[in-house]
Amino acid sequence: MRIEDYALLGDLETAALVGRDGSVDWLCLPRFDSGACFAALLGDHGHGRWRLAPGAGGPAVRRRYRPGTLILEQEWDTPEGTVRVTDAMPPRDEAANLVRVVEGLSGRVPMRMDLAIRLDYGAAVPWVTRTADGLSAMAGPDALRLRTPADIHGEGMSTVAEFAVEAGDRVPFTLDWHPSHCPAPEPVLAFHALEQTDAFWREWSEVSTYDGAWPEAVGVSLRVLKALTYAPTGGIVAAPTTSLPEALGGVRNWDYRYCWIRDATLTLFALAQCGYAEEALAFRDWLLRASAGAADQLQIMYGVAGERRLPEQELAWLPGYEGASPVRAGNAAVDQFQLDVYGEMLDLAWLGVSSRRQVQPIAWKRQVAMIEYLEEAARLPDEGIWEVRGPRRHFVHSKVMAWVAFDRAVKIAGSAELEAPRERWQRIRDELHSEICSQGFDADRNTFTQSYGSRELDASLLIIPTTGFLPPDDPRVVGTIEAVQRELLQGGFVYRYSTGDAEGAVDGLPGKEGAFLPCSFWLCDALEAIGRHDEAVALFERLLGVGNDLGLFAEEYDPAAGRMVGNFPQAFTHLAVITTAHRLSGLPAPKGHAPAAPA
Repeated sequence: MRIEDYALLGDLETAALVGRDGSVDWLCLPRFDSGACFAALLGDHGHGRWRLAPGAGGPAVRRRYRPGTLILEQEWDTPEGTVRVTDAMPPRDEAANLVRVVEGLSGRVPMRMDLAIRLDYGAAVPWVTRTADGLSAMAGPDALRLRTPADIHGEGMSTVAEFAVEAGDRVPFTLDWHPSHCPAPEPVLAFHALEQTDAFWREWSEVSTYDGAWPEAVGVSLRVLKALTYAPTGGIVAAPTTSLPEALGGVRNWDYRYCWIRDATLTLFALAQCGYAEEALAFRDWLLRASAGAADQLQIMYGVAGERRLPEQELAWLPGYEGASPVRAGNAAVDQFQLDVYGEMLDLAWLGVSSRRQVQPIAWKRQVAMIEYLEEAARLPDEGIWEVRGPRRHFVHSKVMAWVAFDRAVKIAGSAELEAPRERWQRIRDELHSEICSQGFDADRNTFTQSYGSRELDASLLIIPTTGFLPPDDPRVVGTIEAVQRELLQGGFVYRYSTGDAEGAVDGLPGKEGAFLPCSFWLCDALEAIGRHDEAVALFERLLGVGNDLGLFAEEYDPAAGRMVGNFPQAFTHLAVITTAHRLSGLPAPKGHAPAAPA
């Protein structure tokens, strides 16, 4: 399957990807970052999958989410008749459940189920035992239980069911996970679970306050963010997958099943825009817990429960998506130094203060500690927003976000009349502003650059007018936007940065990558900021058109191949859809965000 041929299911603790062919090719249990029991996405059928489709095979001819939900309905038209398979993951109660129901719509359609459970990312073949209503599979700490009225039998290392459905027939299948040392959970009533899941998602979707021009795109994106939420802690993962390549056949294959500080703050803004206060507060609380500690120990990412250690390893037995290797679990970028996270933390704090006009004393102490650390750290080079695995640089985006940190700290202290060295912070803020404008700006081309002294461009510079660093009508802002259009806009999509003559010159890795979709949405925001509304809307609607038929987006898009690349679905892209739709609809941003630049 192409990446865009997959659909997302989620139970607010983990997620599954289901292909058009009716195969669940990716599912990690019990958490987003657990080992996969179905890993065919990064290998083949022998690495685990659960296919449920007509015996003749082939892709579904129609699919959709039930309105307002993440319940997937796929239909096949066959010579014998028409059949529908409905898939859902009910929000977690006692155990993790994947519910699948085959429904005959016309004729008499032969069906086939192929179940190959492979635990630990396809490495472990479990011990399978027949039960009265299905089977039990166990290996190490994991146990799964399949329940169905269909007759099943073994074929090779898989479990198979062959049956037929006529119009009106409904055949349920449920797969439950539980710790192997615990008894199996009580059976899930498949039809009842579908009804409950439908009601949950519809009720949740109705909370949205978005009333702009693109309700369907925003609604789907909000449901994706909700599905990527780890409900026990409130953390939201960047994506439910690992190692989907940023270039087909390439080596930029990273594990995104963790929570990034940057994504957290941007997601909070997106949720706040749409009226989801409960989710925003839960994610804020996760952020405060995860980031607690010394200011110089703030990480760029954490595990879903706030874990700090995310060691990276290569899973050599998996060949990778379409041969893109290595396959990685864990993310070594956790140890990187990225200045922008401090700016995002203080920007989030200013949002809270400007909305409520109050400051929590403990929170303020932590914010002061961050600023005091930044008084020296803001002068240092870092790895930057794109987590390049090369030498540190003085990235302009990082410096702008350090400026944001001091700017918001000054505003918080002034708004709440807090005791603070405001004059010193103002001086450092102004010094940073002057330094960025002198060392990070190419006057000959009238554009800011990727790093001090370089000529390369970077799409992260598009955020300059939305941070308040400079007003949108400043010639340097307009010049930067136009330079990005000239040099980074290729095939109608924005690439993250220019690589110069050598491929991978910035990150030190061979080969190129796809166009980073959030950057293309940032261009929409920037065009809107400088008054080019019609151009921004035209670009936005064209970008929406590269989402799949369910409205899902990956991290990147390859214009040459006409395919999505990168981890899928990507929270960063979907939150960009939400915020851009708000801006282009003329709806107000959350209070405190993007204040006007100081005189």
